[in-house]
Amino acid sequence: MALYYNVCMERRISFAPDEYFHVYNRGTDKRQIFYGERDYQRFIESLYLFNSTERIVLKMVPQKDRFYYDREETIVDIGVYCLMPNHFHLLLRSKGELGVSNFMQKLQTSYSMYFNKKYKRDGSLFQGSFKAQHVKGDEYLKYLFAYIHLNPIKIMDSKWKENGIRDTNEAKSFLNSYKCSSFLDYTSGDRRESSILNKQAFPDYFLKKSDFDDFIKFWLLFKNSIEKYT
Repeated sequence: MALYYNVCMERRISFAPDEYFHVYNRGTDKRQIFYGERDYQRFIESLYLFNSTERIVLKMVPQKDRFYYDREETIVDIGVYCLMPNHFHLLLRSKGELGVSNFMQKLQTSYSMYFNKKYKRDGSLFQGSFKAQHVKGDEYLKYLFAYIHLNPIKIMDSKWKENGIRDTNEAKSFLNSYKCSSFLDYTSGDRRESSILNKQAFPDYFLKKSDFDDFIKFWLLFKNSIEKYT
């Protein structure tokens, strides 16, 4: 059984097939890991291209084709993602004992090499390998669709968890304008980044877009329930 030492929880995680995991990491010393639009786009492209049993050299794939490339078999199922200036969150379903570990190794190594070359730096970019929590229970799994997707609200209002949201429509409008997460894939229909996700591998919580809208609004109003990560 593939094991990964979870720094956050200080115990070993078994990446059993067909189980769900909340995977996340941030920059070493909480440093920023995304500076410009191209940085975010590079990481998002990697979510699609490196989720494959095939060894793909990103620079060999034309940029216009990076979400349409005919990959070989995927190694994880991605249900949710969100990129923030100094950290990221993923909700994954494992497809094999080594799937999550292999995917994260490819994802983080490639992005670190890109980042260090672009910004002329050396050393580790991320704070350790990565952190993972085994998602046990349907209620918690569904909750993560809100927790991860609501992270960008901190950019708009860093105190929203403490003070609450004064205008939920403004908050939802901000989330709809934030392109560095999978939020739009649940609210606005298909876009080229939609190929990153395999929604069929996750419970069908949201039969209609309005179901997801209502779900997000509930958690925006339920301000004290969102756990603090950073």
